[in-house]
Amino acid sequence: MTTPLIEMKALSRNFLSGEQHISVLKDIDLKIYSGDMIAITGASGSGKSTLMNILGCLDRPSTGSYKIRGQEVGELDDKELSELRRNHFGFIFQRYHLLPHLDAVGNTELAAIYADATKESRRKRAHMLLSRLGLGERCEHKPNQLSGGQQQRVSIARALMNGGEVILADEPTGALDTQSGQEVMEVLQELHKLGHTIIIVTHDPQIAAIAERIIEIHDGKIINDRPRTMPEPRLTDSPISEVNTKQKSILGGWIRRFNSAFYMAWITITCHRMRTFLTMLGITVGITSVVTIVAVGEGSKKQVIEANRSFGENGIMIYPGHSFGDANSADIDTLVPEDAKALHNQHFIDSVAPIMTSYQQLLRYRNISANVDVEGVSEQYFRVKRVTTTEGRPLVKRDIDTQAQVVVIDLNTRKKLFADDESPIGQTILIGASPWQVVGVSDKTNSWDLGRLSVWIPHTSLTTRLTGKKNLNSIIARPSDEISSVEAEQYITRILTMRHGGKDFFTANNNAFLQAQEKSTATLELLKSSIAAISLIVAGIGVMNIMLMSVKERTREIGIRMAVGARQSDILLQFLIEAVLVCLIGGVIGISISFGIGILLSQLIPSLPIIFSIASIYAAVTCSSMIGIVFGFFPARNAARLTPVEALTRE
Repeated sequence: MTTPLIEMKALSRNFLSGEQHISVLKDIDLKIYSGDMIAITGASGSGKSTLMNILGCLDRPSTGSYKIRGQEVGELDDKELSELRRNHFGFIFQRYHLLPHLDAVGNTELAAIYADATKESRRKRAHMLLSRLGLGERCEHKPNQLSGGQQQRVSIARALMNGGEVILADEPTGALDTQSGQEVMEVLQELHKLGHTIIIVTHDPQIAAIAERIIEIHDGKIINDRPRTMPEPRLTDSPISEVNTKQKSILGGWIRRFNSAFYMAWITITCHRMRTFLTMLGITVGITSVVTIVAVGEGSKKQVIEANRSFGENGIMIYPGHSFGDANSADIDTLVPEDAKALHNQHFIDSVAPIMTSYQQLLRYRNISANVDVEGVSEQYFRVKRVTTTEGRPLVKRDIDTQAQVVVIDLNTRKKLFADDESPIGQTILIGASPWQVVGVSDKTNSWDLGRLSVWIPHTSLTTRLTGKKNLNSIIARPSDEISSVEAEQYITRILTMRHGGKDFFTANNNAFLQAQEKSTATLELLKSSIAAISLIVAGIGVMNIMLMSVKERTREIGIRMAVGARQSDILLQFLIEAVLVCLIGGVIGISISFGIGILLSQLIPSLPIIFSIASIYAAVTCSSMIGIVFGFFPARNAARLTPVEALTRE
């Protein structure tokens, strides 16, 4: 006795409506044999579409048994059901259910994509099927460029892509005119002759009359199951029934699945530009703000640290008075150059620089005049404060000993007095009423006020030729590497206290400035990180919301993909890739905008340094990807958890 291809026993399907259970199918007993051509008829609401959904593994029965080739379908998991739909069933829907953003070939090959077929083999078969169905010249046309009959033929080609052993047609002519409907039925009859099992759901008696067997359903029960005619002879060896060859390599299959998911995700986001733009807008704004804030913060951090280091890295400053802001410090004149010499002779001192300052002296060169801050220093000043010259030379010991009228100017002074192509070296400038020869240009400007002019002359010359003052404004001492700055500070305090006969000075360890700056920097880093985290979380929530809306809008697309055999993992992978792609693109755009903002700020505020770190850019790209994965997972999981019948019927 012939074994049935499909067998149902006491099968029922119930739905919960409020608090009531509604029985749509009741105790269905049915056997379908390979090669049958069956019409399932009945009035609207009789349960025929529900029966077809269960036959095609789009839905599960509530009770009873459903077997395919003797295998109990109720024992199969979602992955195995997907394989059944993919390799054994082909669906033809009343409304075609073609994906609008894919052309005829793309819609046809959809099932083969989930069967892990190579791109070349599935494209070749899609073209062959479409040509066989009279659409050879319409392969690159999208659904909105095809007539209803042509769209239904594309749907038939898709049903045959992986072989289509069983063709399930739900009102295949319901949306077609008479001529197109006749053509579709002729195709189905031809497929039947080629050996396909054809199951047609229809309420049209003329369509049902074509079938060999008519099953009539009323109120969820089969009330009539009668054969119409004897089976017609089958044709064989037709290319339309050829099953697509699949690759067996597991790794190759995964790579093809990923590539296909990536391609479909890319097509989707490019075809829905407004939705894509809104999704990536939050990411773009978030990444732009984060990268820009980090760049400005890094620039400001470097500027402040450089300003602190301009006092002398690891240096100890010595000032007259008892502390900063001491009103009597101007009257204390005991800090003198001999103190600097005494410190220089100590074994724990690397270098010492006495500093005399005369603020706002009149500076003139030719017809240009300006106010300048004059510092009288020793030759070791440039070593202590790590100042180098970009042109000429620094001050040397001979200049100090001979009270030479030589000067080193800073970059601001050079720009103020000299043209870019004019060398200042050897030129004579007037400070007050005294002439001074320029011997060098420093690479430093005033650390705290980038608009002020500063020059350096021998402190001996400042005393004898400008101010007559003999006391120092400060001394800066740089300890040797063998001693800590704290110990050196203690020794310096002891020595100068003995020299002065009391403590009429105070010291400031530059390391303390740097440590305080590091603490401030750590606080700023925490603040920047908090701002970045909040910005990216807000952007991620925006991505999740729009992706959830996208899932809701695309439930029918998800149903179509599942109907042709997409696994839950395929749906999850595609939606995740879409989320990651959108976030990555938004991140790249955000980084590009940040660079543009950086360039603009550099032009508008030259004194504000902008530093883009590679680490922050890598972090931005990584964050974009992680946002796509983390915030895209929930919508992607929701999409993957939809049942095929739920997705196909949801409006």
